Amino acid sequence: MHAIGVDIGGTKIAAGVVDEDGTILAQTRRETSPDDVAGIDKAIAEVYLELSGSYEVSAMGVAAAGFVSADRSSVLFAPNIAWRDYPLRQRVQAILQNDDVLVAVENDANAAGWAEFRFGAARDVDDMLMLTVGTGLGGAIVSNGKLVRGAWGVAAEIGHMRVVPGGHYCGCGHEGCWEQYASGSALVRDAQATVIIQPERATRLLELAGGDVEKLNGPQVTQAAQEGDPLAIELLAELGRWLGEGAASATALLDPALIVVGGGVADAGDLLLAPARNGFAEQLSGRGHRPEAKIVVASMGNDAGMVGAADLARL
Repeated sequence: MHAIGVDIGGTKIAAGVVDEDGTILAQTRRETSPDDVAGIDKAIAEVYLELSGSYEVSAMGVAAAGFVSADRSSVLFAPNIAWRDYPLRQRVQAILQNDDVLVAVENDANAAGWAEFRFGAARDVDDMLMLTVGTGLGGAIVSNGKLVRGAWGVAAEIGHMRVVPGGHYCGCGHEGCWEQYASGSALVRDAQATVIIQPERATRLLELAGGDVEKLNGPQVTQAAQEGDPLAIELLAELGRWLGEGAASATALLDPALIVVGGGVADAGDLLLAPARNGFAEQLSGRGHRPEAKIVVASMGNDAGMVGAADLARL
């Protein structure tokens, strides 16, 4: 049976009809505002009505960044959208006036991780850790073939493990969180600082940013590194080292068979993953006396959240 997956971003939602093999059969999207929660509800209902007009659909999964309740009905808190204890399932079903459609709300990193586990890079293992390296650092854990949600639905917020006491301030209100060292935001922060402090090393980065250090972004750093720029390569290697060292700590807890790295920064490929593998190997406890998880790049791309949300809605 087909399901609809909806991936909610800060300014848009993307939705698609997904079959049981993880194939997207049709897609659509709507522009939204993060402050207009009623407008987001309406947009979700609209994409359901549009897509279900051509396909028989039994369920709809909605992926959103934030804390999702254990019963998959509400968003307890979202950092980028004005959701606080928000009954998203109830609001959408009220607009649809159709209780026969099962609406399941999922954390976006969990949805992306599930897509990689079911259909992507981790489809051959039962235990997986997914790391999504974007603006922040998200995570998803699959253990013995099951998605780990925790007692209240908010497990795998792995970017907020504390790795540096008294370190960089994090938007969560604490200091030294892992995502402050292993994320696109960390990459840009360090790149901008280096441009200011060591401008003689940052000629190419400043050129890509149009001469304005404030406009420097992660894709530009990746581009410079792919061109062979030494500073950009160094910056990605530092991010990769943090990623690998943190993954080693997570492995001491979880013992995954595979670590899948997704998110925008993963586009850097081995410029990021090679240093991550080195950092992981150097910090893995008991190395040489245990099988080691491989670190691989995600394969589902930007569709992972949509596909994973749809598949989870069937469960």
